[in-house]
Amino acid sequence: MSYKQSDYYQILGIQRDASAGEIEEAFERLQARSEEEQNEAAEADSSIVLHAYEVLSNSERRNLYDSLLAETQAPHLTTDVKLSSPHITVLDIPQILYLLVELRSQDNNIGATLPLNLCIVLDRSSSMRGERLDQVKNALQMLLDKLSPGDVISVVSFSDRAEIVLPSRPVGQHQEPIAKIQGIQATGGTEIFQGLSAGVQQMRSVVLNDYYNHLVLLTDGHTYGDAEQCLHLAAKVAEEGIVLNAFGIGADWDDQFLDALVAPSNGLAQYIDAPQTIVASLGTRLKSVGATFARHVRLREKWPRWVTLLDSFRLTPFAKPLTSEDGYIELGDIEGRAPLILLLELSIAPHPIETRIRIPLTFVAEIPGQGEQTFEEQIQITILAKAPMIDPPPDLVRAVRLLTLYRLNEKVWQEVELGQLDNAAMRMHHLSTRFLEVGESSLANQANVEARRLSRSGTLSPEGRKRLKYGTRTLMRETIQLEWDDSV
Repeated sequence: MSYKQSDYYQILGIQRDASAGEIEEAFERLQARSEEEQNEAAEADSSIVLHAYEVLSNSERRNLYDSLLAETQAPHLTTDVKLSSPHITVLDIPQILYLLVELRSQDNNIGATLPLNLCIVLDRSSSMRGERLDQVKNALQMLLDKLSPGDVISVVSFSDRAEIVLPSRPVGQHQEPIAKIQGIQATGGTEIFQGLSAGVQQMRSVVLNDYYNHLVLLTDGHTYGDAEQCLHLAAKVAEEGIVLNAFGIGADWDDQFLDALVAPSNGLAQYIDAPQTIVASLGTRLKSVGATFARHVRLREKWPRWVTLLDSFRLTPFAKPLTSEDGYIELGDIEGRAPLILLLELSIAPHPIETRIRIPLTFVAEIPGQGEQTFEEQIQITILAKAPMIDPPPDLVRAVRLLTLYRLNEKVWQEVELGQLDNAAMRMHHLSTRFLEVGESSLANQANVEARRLSRSGTLSPEGRKRLKYGTRTLMRETIQLEWDDSV
């Protein structure tokens, strides 16, 4: 191992708030490793480790180092937190508090950029024959023109077996790429694992840490017999820094499967309702990928004992529910100038007397060219015998309403699966009204159609499910993003 960082905490592999005992343990572990290797590089590393240990194990030197580190590595990420209320009334029951959290690059600086390592994995099964496949080919040709010289591109097609259309190479080094793409023919069944596995192998032909790594799956059908293999591979490559994105074309693909596929890497799952929209959808997704400011952003789940996290939802760069793993909530990347915005729903335990409480929000992010950084925002809440009535910020109110729409939509599908069709139909009518309230007449009409279908036949159309599910997610992202754009 060779140490290139100047951050002593990274050199020892510890957090900024590490205790004296943790510093000692880390030093002893690294020293033991150097003694085992016994070479010139190990001796050089040992010297760096020793210096880092000497600084951090001395409280005065550590304090001085921390102040210098704060100056040289000033927060590259800024946070803006809006509360549903800064005050809570003394009550003997828990109370709900909403936090709208915006993370963005400081001064709109996107930092050091890395080239893109992109693999397109294209379903060429028989169902893709005709306009769908033609539109995908057109999208790939336009995509080649938008990539930069340092980017790496590969294209894999699959049905019941995979074919390497363009092997992994820097842009411009492929011979006659358009002819090879146009030569893709639709035939056979759909086995997604074949395509994913071949695509990942192509991506691994470069040093992944030197690139933004995105695999884009385009499919129009269900995979046969290999779903578990696909999900296992998705979890594995997420640990390597490869982001999976999935575009479902038409109405016959499995939305739950694609959502689960992209979840480990915080990728995008998107519904493409018509072949002619493939070009725009793919172009929009890849436009921001090459300008990623921070990677693997996560929120440490270390709440005070009187705070319980009820729910967390990311609104931008694209909407999705968030999950917790190993004590962190994975937030994804901050792409370009667009902020990463999340909504937190907290339960505050009863407090019998007036007091002030603090809620720490600790974020960790990987900044290209800077390494991993940790930064914290302290939220202060005042508990009063009679808290003043304050209107919540309008954008937080809209975010909560949009989250309510999303939950209402999800509840419909749960009731359908449980056979509670009368409840589902009534809730779908209610959903239609909510869509109209936010000016979404198209989604409102779709909800009305599905409500009538439920009442008549007890079923929902696959197309309607996807339009409402992904339409609601897009509505959340576009509404919040538009508000942010208007405020800068």
